[in-house]
Amino acid sequence: MPELVLEANGRTWTLDPSRSYSLGRDPQGDIVFDDARVSWRHATISWSGRSWVLQDHGSTNGTFVRGQRIHETEIGPGAAVHLGNASDGPLLSLSGTAASDVQPQPRQQPYAAQSANPSWAQQTPHQAPQQTPQQAPHQAPHQASSQAAPSGWPQPQPRQQPQPQPHSHPYSHQPPQKIPQQQGPGADGGVGAGAPPVYGDRSPTTFHQFTIGRIMRIGRALENDLVVSDLQVSRNHAEFHSMPDGRMEIRDLGSHNGTYVNGQPIPKGGSTLLGPSDIVGVGHSTFRIVGDRLEEFVDTGEVSFSARHLTVTVDGGKQILKDVSFGVPEKSLIAVIGPSGSGKSTLLKALTGYRPANQGDVLYDNRNLYKQFAELRQRIGLVPQDDILHKELTVKKALKYAAKLRFPADTTSEEREHRIDEVLRELKLDIHREKKVTALSGGQRKRVSVALELLTKPSLIFLDEPTSGLDPGMDRDVMQLLRGLADDGRTVLVVTHSVAELALCDKLLVMAPGGAVAYFGPPEEALNFFGYDTWADVFSAFENYRDYDWAGRWKGSQHYQMYAADIDAVAPQSVQMPPMQGMKPPKPQRWTGQFGTLVRRYVSVIASDKGFLALTVILPLVLGSVSLLIDFGDNLLPKPIDPRTRLPEPNSTATTVLLILAVGACFAGAANSVRELIKERVIYERERATGLSRSAYLMSKVVVLGVITILQGLMVGLIGFASRGLPKEGLVLGNATLAELCLPIMGLGFTSMMFGLIISALVKTSEKTMPLLVMFAIVQVVFTGCLFPLHGTLGVNELSYLMPSRWAVAAAGATLDFNKVNPPVKPGDTTDPLWNHAVSTWGLNMIALIAIGVVCGFLVSRFLRRHEPEVMRK
Repeated sequence: MPELVLEANGRTWTLDPSRSYSLGRDPQGDIVFDDARVSWRHATISWSGRSWVLQDHGSTNGTFVRGQRIHETEIGPGAAVHLGNASDGPLLSLSGTAASDVQPQPRQQPYAAQSANPSWAQQTPHQAPQQTPQQAPHQAPHQASSQAAPSGWPQPQPRQQPQPQPHSHPYSHQPPQKIPQQQGPGADGGVGAGAPPVYGDRSPTTFHQFTIGRIMRIGRALENDLVVSDLQVSRNHAEFHSMPDGRMEIRDLGSHNGTYVNGQPIPKGGSTLLGPSDIVGVGHSTFRIVGDRLEEFVDTGEVSFSARHLTVTVDGGKQILKDVSFGVPEKSLIAVIGPSGSGKSTLLKALTGYRPANQGDVLYDNRNLYKQFAELRQRIGLVPQDDILHKELTVKKALKYAAKLRFPADTTSEEREHRIDEVLRELKLDIHREKKVTALSGGQRKRVSVALELLTKPSLIFLDEPTSGLDPGMDRDVMQLLRGLADDGRTVLVVTHSVAELALCDKLLVMAPGGAVAYFGPPEEALNFFGYDTWADVFSAFENYRDYDWAGRWKGSQHYQMYAADIDAVAPQSVQMPPMQGMKPPKPQRWTGQFGTLVRRYVSVIASDKGFLALTVILPLVLGSVSLLIDFGDNLLPKPIDPRTRLPEPNSTATTVLLILAVGACFAGAANSVRELIKERVIYERERATGLSRSAYLMSKVVVLGVITILQGLMVGLIGFASRGLPKEGLVLGNATLAELCLPIMGLGFTSMMFGLIISALVKTSEKTMPLLVMFAIVQVVFTGCLFPLHGTLGVNELSYLMPSRWAVAAAGATLDFNKVNPPVKPGDTTDPLWNHAVSTWGLNMIALIAIGVVCGFLVSRFLRRHEPEVMRK
């Protein structure tokens, strides 16, 4: 048996043919790699009886031999294997005796080079040029800048430049790097003929050869010609067609997350011809046709990111963000600090596309985020200040529902579980997987929020105040977590008020009052740049000298020339969204799939909230029982005719009981829903940006809350009416008079629940819901028609038509013949036509009641639209 020696991580193994060797990040494996691009169980090497075989186990970022991604191949001495990336992934070098030299022969390479001169297939992709660390100056330009200080500003003494100290956290810290001039595509994200590769100055991850007339299918399933191990990709995603005339066509195969050309989605199941400069996006992979071959660029997370001349103007022409430019290299951690009113939140919305800047560009590896948001949104993670979790669920269950919503519908439960387990282990949350989110500490909850975003393997992660409300120890833990995420191959930007752990960051962006940049560069040089000993002094200077030109001071400094001048030199451009031709970005799942997942999640949340469950049962019992105090057992039939007035005597019991039951149904229905949207607003905003259907989300609320509210209405009606004397026959249901009377109460509860959703969609805080709930219930009492006659009262009667209680009481009143139960008090007064004892009247009242609920649903949908990323609304 031939000897095979493997070298990796500075260690050497002599492989035993009698066993197999596992490669991956799993500490229990045989050969362990501490690299985020390597999967947990990445690949194995074993002796097949004839040769040594390397087998990839569906790794996320792939296994590469001679620049080609393989799934199973024979290997031998002299071979070189890269894990996770064809150019700079962890390297395995194989050696042995000359007698045992076995040349690698790929077993499954459907598109190996078949041309007469396949030299390109034999070349390893070039290494991307390494960025040269820029040594930070030891002297800040305080002397020059301080001369421009306003009159009377106390001149601070220059600080002694501190020497860089080794970091006391377990993650390695890269030295500050100056950002080179970005080369490649223009600000619109397009790539012209002869342009550099898609990702800045990177070489393609791998190549694939075309032959005329052939079809290359792309997907997650192993039977595809080009297998993309990415859960954002459907099992059979798209096809490249080589046309007889030499042109290329891309066809979408009904993919869930869509196929994109130059950042714009092509119709699901549609196709489009490709030009020499067109870029095709599938999941985290991007493809470009060069001659007779297909170049693939896999986004492994190591991306550059830059903002250029971002300016945000609000109504009235006031600028709340002024000409903000900065750029960061890959695998960086950037902190954004500044006093209140400095535009930090506005900057975060502009950088993520939630609220695009009025002027300027945000470039994701030289691709315009605003113009290609539909594709790039899947590669961006955002952790808001509030937790994007349902706190009633366990950690595992919360991540499970998030994975079902974000991954394609053809993703198996095993694939989702595997990805969830990977993220939990990476963030050291696996021991908390069965705990409820409410039982976790503040820092642990923030880790779960980060875990939720890491499910889709974003390359960019933005965090808004992740350490807010945490003690110093948890503050440090969260920042160390972010440092680790950056070191593992992601770009992380965090907006924070905490300055205790800024030394963990690669770059620091300081915002001045008014939304301008006051400093951008290494954090260890920032205080020296401002000339103060503490950040408290810097923030006090911001407050005391709000009119001072902090941006001018920054742009006139040496630090600006070192860290921002090349980015700032690009001329600003106005943001003009390209026409979408009526197409919306595809959603990860069909409407029915999202709706089913949302309903199950909402039911799980409600079932986990014991207090809410108890209230849903107790509330209708109490409200229904209150009506029993009104002449218990008395009937609701018309009284005998008064011989003096020749009219039936009013039955005050009937009107009072119906008033109490109507008010109870209104209050219970609205109370069920009045907080449901506001408490999930942050969750909805984030999920909507990742492809959640607005109508599926709303319908899940309507269905679940509707069922609860209808059952409550049934309980209220049964308790209130069952003990009373009722007409023997109703108008619609015959002798089922009790059921006929309960239907309007149930419908009133449902429509009131829809009114509650309107309130919940409009308010900004949960505290404002209770006053509006009380106001709604009181208004419904007035317009029931039980307190005073509405018919014949000009203006008031017409206004009552907008109130659900008016129609519900009228429907019950038609069954009870309220024109006789509660006849006009004054002679000559006319009866209320909505109380006529007729089937048509009862039907009209119920249709009007339901129509109000439908209108409310439409309004809620429109109000929810205000909480979506602005770039999506456009």
